[in-house]
Amino acid sequence: MLLHLPEVLTAAEVAEIRAELEQARWADGALSAGPMAQKVKQNRQLPADAPEAKRLGERIEAALRRHPLFTSAALPKLVITPRFNAYQGGGHYGNHVDTAIHSDPFRGVIARTDVSTTVFLNAPEEYEGGELIIEDTYGAHEVKLAAGDAILYPSTSLHRVEPVTEGIRLASFLWTQSLVKDTERRRMLFELDMTIIRLRAQIGDTEEVVGLTAHYHNLLRQWGDL
Repeated sequence: MLLHLPEVLTAAEVAEIRAELEQARWADGALSAGPMAQKVKQNRQLPADAPEAKRLGERIEAALRRHPLFTSAALPKLVITPRFNAYQGGGHYGNHVDTAIHSDPFRGVIARTDVSTTVFLNAPEEYEGGELIIEDTYGAHEVKLAAGDAILYPSTSLHRVEPVTEGIRLASFLWTQSLVKDTERRRMLFELDMTIIRLRAQIGDTEEVVGLTAHYHNLLRQWGDL
């Protein structure tokens, strides 16, 4: 499931985060990639030991957890502290699938990567290229969102970042281990949750809506992995 999360960050939050990133000490992004990814990865990344890394990452995570669509779609069990990257001067990241297991240096834990998320920190008109291309059974999807918006997609998806030919593309990226491992089951639960919310707004907490809500929670109880 590919899902657009609008307005995860306000314009003021984006400006504050970008101001800190402009003063940050960046490193070669290939240093954090595996042997295969190193061959196709050309960008810069904020090192985990940078003074801003933990604080800004936690700020991104808090904003996502406040967003109802993120919670409903990802069903987060564990969120790896968000990281930051920058692309410019032809920087790109070729086709790849995210590593199945990631460690969080700040929390001392490892997590399975079920859901990937990118939070855009630039307006699309600030740079040329840099589209995030995500492939699934329906084809290739081009993503280039407004500053403060995010895209959520299965970590099993083949994806890439096209070369940035002008300007700079700043983003935060992260992985979530979900309470529900299976992508299709997460999609069904999300769609059921959205249907319940719409019905509740239209007709209130009728017997039928309460019944659907019970069905949702019983499915989550059956499929969830605590």
